[in-house]
Amino acid sequence: MADMKINIAGVEWKNPVTVCSGTFGSGMEYSELTDINRLGAVTTKGIASVPWEGNETPRIAEVCGGMLNAIGLQGPGVDVFIERDIPFLKKYDTKIVVNVCGHSEDEYLEVVDRLAGEDVDMLEINISCPNVKEGGIAFGQNPSSAEHITSLIKKHAKQPVIMKLSPNVTSIADMAKAVESGGADAVSLINTITGMKIDIRTRRFALANKTGGMSGPAVHPVAVRMVYETAQAVNIPIIGMGGIRNAEDAIEMMLAGATAVSVGTENFVNPKAAEEVADGIERYLDDNGFSSVSEIVGAVK
Repeated sequence: MADMKINIAGVEWKNPVTVCSGTFGSGMEYSELTDINRLGAVTTKGIASVPWEGNETPRIAEVCGGMLNAIGLQGPGVDVFIERDIPFLKKYDTKIVVNVCGHSEDEYLEVVDRLAGEDVDMLEINISCPNVKEGGIAFGQNPSSAEHITSLIKKHAKQPVIMKLSPNVTSIADMAKAVESGGADAVSLINTITGMKIDIRTRRFALANKTGGMSGPAVHPVAVRMVYETAQAVNIPIIGMGGIRNAEDAIEMMLAGATAVSVGTENFVNPKAAEEVADGIERYLDDNGFSSVSEIVGAVK
């Protein structure tokens, strides 16, 4: 049987499968529907320094090949997360990756500092948040801004830092190189692609926010391309995500250069999706004579 273990910045996962932030809560909602112990890691919903209410409704819309969401990173804040969610996740044999969000450098650093003494394994920094001091442009849309926030967070973080990259940029490779220069231990990509839907019957926007993040199977080919481009540009591990429905999609992402993969929108369709992806990768390795999952990372020819 093939070895499914991977290592990202010194943290060993039992297998290369996690879940996308915002699609799995902190696991509580899914704990009766899937075996969390089968996941290499659980990546939590975005955690901010204070509770965030999120955007006005409607904030979800179905589109061909996926969905749009403009949830607005609604969440209870870091205090509730530490008191409630970490103890829950510690009951399971899986790594804990905390997604961190903020509107300013101080907001990010407050969460990172609060988590420094907590028993969590890695931090995933969502730099698609709008930087209020820069007129609402996301931290992850400007290489110098991304490098700067990465270096700041690295000075405070006690856990390895994964920078989550936005696809809404001219060059994903340039963004990856910027956060690598800032000291990132790994990158995750892609976040959602900005989209819009209009109801022609009411002639209104489907989302109160007008635009939202598109995810699901339709974005998968874009995500694979961006993972491949990033793998050619940096020397740090990549967690690939975007439209992964099954093991075949996940393996494709790993062949492009991802060390690990993350299942997102498919969790809403099939709560056992991530568990099934892990099982399917293991079968693929055994069927094709691989002794370790690391052998397929970047193995496309």
